[in-house]
Amino acid sequence: MSISFRGIICAFLIFTTAGSFAQNAGKEFSSDSVLIEKIDQYLYASEVNGFSGAVLVSKKGEILLSKGYGWADRKNKIPAHPSTVFNIGSVTKQFTASAILKLVEQGKIKTSDKISTYFDQTPIDKKDITIHQLLTHTSGISKRTGGFRYDEASKEKFLTEFFESELQSKPGTMHQYANANYIMLTALLESVSGQSYGTFLQDYFFEPSQMKSTGYKSISFSTERLAHGYYYHVNDEKWADWGTTQQHLPYNENHWYSIGKGDIHSSVEDLYKWHVALQNNVVLTPHSRMIQETSHVAENDNSTSYYGYGWAISTSNRGTKVVAHNGSNGLYFADFVRYMDEDVVVIYITNSFLGHESENVAREIGRMMFDVSYKAAPLAKNSYQLIHEFMHVNSFENAEELPGFLEKQLNAEFNDHAVLNRIAYGRLKKEEAPGWALELFKLNVTLFPEDGNLWDSLGEAYLKYDQKEAAIECYTKAVALGSEGSKKTLKELLEKND
Repeated sequence: MSISFRGIICAFLIFTTAGSFAQNAGKEFSSDSVLIEKIDQYLYASEVNGFSGAVLVSKKGEILLSKGYGWADRKNKIPAHPSTVFNIGSVTKQFTASAILKLVEQGKIKTSDKISTYFDQTPIDKKDITIHQLLTHTSGISKRTGGFRYDEASKEKFLTEFFESELQSKPGTMHQYANANYIMLTALLESVSGQSYGTFLQDYFFEPSQMKSTGYKSISFSTERLAHGYYYHVNDEKWADWGTTQQHLPYNENHWYSIGKGDIHSSVEDLYKWHVALQNNVVLTPHSRMIQETSHVAENDNSTSYYGYGWAISTSNRGTKVVAHNGSNGLYFADFVRYMDEDVVVIYITNSFLGHESENVAREIGRMMFDVSYKAAPLAKNSYQLIHEFMHVNSFENAEELPGFLEKQLNAEFNDHAVLNRIAYGRLKKEEAPGWALELFKLNVTLFPEDGNLWDSLGEAYLKYDQKEAAIECYTKAVALGSEGSKKTLKELLEKND
C-alpha cells in the first residue's frame, strides 16, 4: 500500500463512524473469504478425482490461501502441505537467470558477451552466441541437444555435445525453447564464479530469501517432506509411485543433463518467499529485475507471450502485466504466476499430473480472482484411468458409448489420438481373441479418420486375428494418408495374396 493511499484511508476514517467502517471492512473480508472458499472447493473437488499438490494465493502482500491437497506419499499416508517439497521443473530457469544477472551486478560478465570469451573450444558456428541469446532461447541450439535428464553426463560430455550439435537457426534470429541453453548458462556460471551451481544459489538467493526448503540436490530437512511423483501405468491399469527426484538424479556430479534447466525442488511457501525477496529487491537490484522481466523476444507467431530472462511475460485480458513460468519433468507440474499490476500471486505444484487440464490450474485460479462470476470446473480423472473404469463395467460390444462417457467425465471433447491406441496395444498383448483391443483400434479410426498411423495400428490388430482382407484395407488407407511405415507391410500382404 502506497503512502498516498494510506493517507486517503486515514482521511476517510476521520469522516466516517466506527460502525460504517466496520461494515465496509466486513464486506471486503467477506469478498476474499467467499473467493478463497470457491478456490478451495475447486481444488477439493479435483482432489476427489486424484489431484494432489499444494497451492498458495496472495493478494497485495497478504496470503489468502496456502494449503495442500491429496497425498505427498500415498503408501505412507503423508498428506501434501504448503511446506511439502516438489520438483518445480523449468521454474528452475528463473533462478539460473537470476544467477547470471548477479554476475552482471558483480561486474564479472555482460549479457552481450559471447560464449567464445569463456569457452576456448567454441566452434566457428557458435562463436557469436551471446549470453543474452542463451537467456532468451535465441541461440539456435536444438531442443534435442543433451540427453535424458536423469542419465549420467559429465560437464565435459555436455559441452562437447553442445558444441558439436547442429544449430537449428542462426543465433539471434529465432526463439526456440531449448533446455541446453540453460545448462550452458550453468556451466558459464560455475566457470566465472568458481562456485558450484547449488552453492551459488544458496549463498546469493536461498539464504537471503530465507528459503530453507529449496535446493538442487542437497537437502537439509527430512526426506519425508519430499513429494513422491505419481503416474498412471497404462498396462498395469493403476497409479504407480515413481519415487522422489532425489532418487533419480545421479548421486555424483555427472548431472549435466539436468542441472540449471530444471529439477530444483521447492515448496509453495518458499517460492512465495522468493517472490517477496524479488519484490523487495533483496536478491537483485531493481535494474536487474526490470531487465529480467522485460519482454525480450516473442514466444509465438501471434506475439501473445514474450520471453524475458527465465520468465515469460504476457498481458492479461484486463491489459495488465503477467510474469510467469511453468515447468514439469513429466510427473510433477509447477506454475508460478505473478499478476504484477494487481499484486496477485498464484503458485501451484502437483505431483500427480492428471492430464492437459492440470496445466491450467493456476490460470483458472487467477481467473476466479478477477472474475467473481467465474467458477472453474474441477480437474477430471486421468483419461487412461477413466477408459479402464469404463472397460471394467462394460462389454467391448459397448465401445461406441465410450466417447460420450469420456466427454461427460472430462467436461470436454475427447481429442487425444494416442490414448486409445496405447491402451489398445496393451490389451492386444493379452487378448488371444478379438475383444477390447480390436474395438478400441476401430473406435480410434472412427474418431480420427484422417490419421494414417491409427489405420496402421488397426491393420496390425486385424493381422493378429488373421483377418487379412480387413488388414489390407487398413494398410491401404494408412498409405493413402501418408503413413510411410505402412508401405512395406501392405506390399508384403498384397504379394502373399497374389
